[in-house]
Amino acid sequence: MGDIAGIAAGRLSVDELSKNFDDMYPALDSKTAGIEASRCYFCYDAPCMEACPTGIDIPNFIRKIQTGNYRGSALDILTENIMGGACARVCPTEILCEEACVRTAQEDRPVTIGRLQRFSTDWLMETGEQPFERAAPTGKTVAVVGAGPAGLAAAHRLSMLGHEVEVCEARQKAGGLNEYGIAAYKVPHDFAQQEVDFILGLGGITVHYGQALGQEVTLAGLRDRYDAVFLGLGLGAVRALGLADEQVEGVYNAVDYIAALRQSDTKADIPVGRKVVVIGGGNTAVDIAVQTKRLGAEDVTLVYRRGADAMSATPHEQHYAQTNGVKIKHWAKPASLQVAGGVVTGVGFEYTELDPDGRLIGTGETFTLEANMVFKAIGQVFIPDPVTESAACLELAEGRIAVGDGGATSIPGVFAGGDCVSGGEDLTVAAVQDGKLAAHAINDYLANR
Repeated sequence: MGDIAGIAAGRLSVDELSKNFDDMYPALDSKTAGIEASRCYFCYDAPCMEACPTGIDIPNFIRKIQTGNYRGSALDILTENIMGGACARVCPTEILCEEACVRTAQEDRPVTIGRLQRFSTDWLMETGEQPFERAAPTGKTVAVVGAGPAGLAAAHRLSMLGHEVEVCEARQKAGGLNEYGIAAYKVPHDFAQQEVDFILGLGGITVHYGQALGQEVTLAGLRDRYDAVFLGLGLGAVRALGLADEQVEGVYNAVDYIAALRQSDTKADIPVGRKVVVIGGGNTAVDIAVQTKRLGAEDVTLVYRRGADAMSATPHEQHYAQTNGVKIKHWAKPASLQVAGGVVTGVGFEYTELDPDGRLIGTGETFTLEANMVFKAIGQVFIPDPVTESAACLELAEGRIAVGDGGATSIPGVFAGGDCVSGGEDLTVAAVQDGKLAAHAINDYLANR
């Protein structure tokens, strides 16, 4: 990567990089948290609580902050969402609980629920206390595949219920997207691993690293060895652009680059281009665009085939990108890659529009953006092969695992949740809820065996 003209590491000093990849928002202290908590109306029929995928009693945890009961506040959060610390940092609160806050309509500024949630959960984690306890051992063992938000949430709740849990994780660290896939400025200072340590600190959970489903372990083998199985596989492949020369030097998957960036201590060893083009319209596209700008890219343009309203990245994320030096260009789709000497030099685009039936079509008019680094961020797809093997074939729906109540799959004793299941929201908070609900469904299943 660093041998391509226009791409180099260390464009900025270590101090500049440290500043650029520090916390996206400063943490609240006890005084500011108390002031913000006092803005809450503590609604009896709280719309913010209805908007929370994990069902946290938001007015109650905020009232406890106001009265100085930080431990109680944190327990209200973590009992429903064991990854409440990460979700406080990465959850799109602006379209969930904060959008539903009654103050939004009155003042156009909601109670900053996410920052208050972070204050409470950080306070508890900093004490070093492990507030949760395991129930009496049931003698049952459950395999969890994937140590991301869904898998860790399921493992924690299953352990609390008294089951022994063994987690198979393909990578060398637990945490899933919180560790490998979120912008470094959103979850900095190794917080993802601190949260993993807090979850595993409950006990009764063993993580086996370097164990990928379909390779080191199989679904059929897990079913034979364990009383139940939970699949929190996430999405394993990146969508292709479908263009010629897509494999040339200078064209990268955004998720792989973000993973490498996340694992770098100083970011000074991560090469970045001078002219960067990002293709996509989701949070990953925004994350990679902002991060390359913060690494020292001179010109970063994000191109999306439809309008701003159709982007899956929230308006808040889009605004954040633009205020961080990223240009966003709408209504254009990639048409060709410009290549010289086996290296990308630009991307050709065709302008798009909607036809009378509302279908996206090209206009025939084109333009080219110069680039020495191009990122594909047009979504990820589920790889079904490991769960459709002949010995244990799961039913799929829309390319992902079909599930019923509590994440039950088409095979008794096998449950699934998170991004790998059909109908999901592809949010960390939704994955945590899937894992929690599946744990209770697994507990019911084991009790009836």
